Amino acid sequence: MSFIDKFLEASASENVDASESIEEKVKRIYGAVVKERKPVRNPSLMVKLLREEFKLIVDERIVYLTVAAFLNNRPVLFEGPPGTGKTEIGEAILTLWAGKSAFILPCSNNYDEYRVIGDFHPLMALKYGFNEKSFIPRPLLAALLLDAGVLVDEIRRSSEEFQNMLLDIVDKRRIIVPELKKVFYAKGIGFQVIFTSNPEDIGQTELSDAFMRRVVRIQFDYPPPKVEVEIIKLRLGNSVEFPDHLIAKMVEVAKILRQRATYKPGPADTVLWAQIAAKMATLKGLKRVDKNSVIEAATVVLYKRVGEEELVDEALRRVFGD
Repeated sequence: MSFIDKFLEASASENVDASESIEEKVKRIYGAVVKERKPVRNPSLMVKLLREEFKLIVDERIVYLTVAAFLNNRPVLFEGPPGTGKTEIGEAILTLWAGKSAFILPCSNNYDEYRVIGDFHPLMALKYGFNEKSFIPRPLLAALLLDAGVLVDEIRRSSEEFQNMLLDIVDKRRIIVPELKKVFYAKGIGFQVIFTSNPEDIGQTELSDAFMRRVVRIQFDYPPPKVEVEIIKLRLGNSVEFPDHLIAKMVEVAKILRQRATYKPGPADTVLWAQIAAKMATLKGLKRVDKNSVIEAATVVLYKRVGEEELVDEALRRVFGD
């Protein structure tokens, strides 16, 4: 049961103090899951901590542009193919910037203000009316009041109305709740927003000109082969010996599939591929990862689209041999 569900259950049984303010509710509901640390707003130090603490190799340019946008209170749009680290990097940068765990809003076409700002608990509303006593704050309002960052994942999957609502909040750094006749303001510069988007996905909402004018767009792409090898080795750690030439071949296979396959594996896929191969080698009692473990692991990581298995097999044969 989530902490929100626990709150609702407690509210229904009248275990919640009905005199609580919205700010007090936010602290009680979300305080346990928002971990605090010292804010980091120096881009060079951010790059260092992203690598050492979060195991992320991030282009300095991305970090500097993001920080520059934050200093101008501008939202940032990380746009690029899936598996290139947009969500993970965005969450880590927001956490470092604010010194608090970032909130994640995974978009869908039915997202609206009630799911992200707040809504009224039905049972409490019947008893107390539609006021602060029955209002349940949601993540976006919580982030604003706690001065934490927000990552809005896959923004193109949401409606244009939802996008415009978010832009108004980011522009004005405030959230208006008409039913409460209250305006909540951001308390510092920790409250910043990063959107992510994969423009190649089909059936999505186009981002409006108004939206694009307000965001700082940062393009993501697949990393160069040498960098991707470094990413894989960093995420593997010292779990088991993994020959460099096998990792390089894995990256080569991924590059072929990115050019030819419908499902284009990103660095997240090659990292998972390497991790499963390493675990398989360990389970077999091997001291180092062998080619067979890599090939076997490929079948569970790279077989994503029905009918493209032969394309994956062909790439594996081309790079690893029969």
